[in-house]
Amino acid sequence: MTVTDGVAPRQVAVCGPAQCTPRQAAYARRVGELLAGRGAVVLCGGGSGVMAAVAAGARAAGGLVIGVLPGRDRSGASPDLSAAVITGQGQARNAIIVQSADAVIVIGGSWGTLSELALAMRRGDVPVICLDGWRLLDQAGRPLPGPVAADSPEQAVALALDGVDAGTPA
Repeated sequence: MTVTDGVAPRQVAVCGPAQCTPRQAAYARRVGELLAGRGAVVLCGGGSGVMAAVAAGARAAGGLVIGVLPGRDRSGASPDLSAAVITGQGQARNAIIVQSADAVIVIGGSWGTLSELALAMRRGDVPVICLDGWRLLDQAGRPLPGPVAADSPEQAVALALDGVDAGTPA
């Protein structure tokens, strides 16, 4: 990945639980492959589960994967990361991941993943896509405006990158 014509590659955060379902892992791997195929840099938490699967997919497709780790060293880091950022910030590193992204794809659901989703929504200027996970509803059970639900990895990547290219949140 290099800067082309003065434009840096798009950075897409892929957020999800360290303990995920096999389907979520398969989705994450495919999302990583698709993002790498479209020249995007993948940002993730750098650990297991969804994070390891997206890293494996992106790396297999020749992409660049940056893991933003919560601890003070690389222990527990996915072997498929291209580089690791050691933060020593614990879950506060979620803000670093989201603030560094041009789009956010959330796969699955855990409390940490929900915090990343909330931080991305609070930014208000990036596409936020949910795949096989969190769906936010109001008190009457109606979907809240904001995160866009995707039905497949292909749709999630298209929504994320097309939103970035259009310069507006999805």
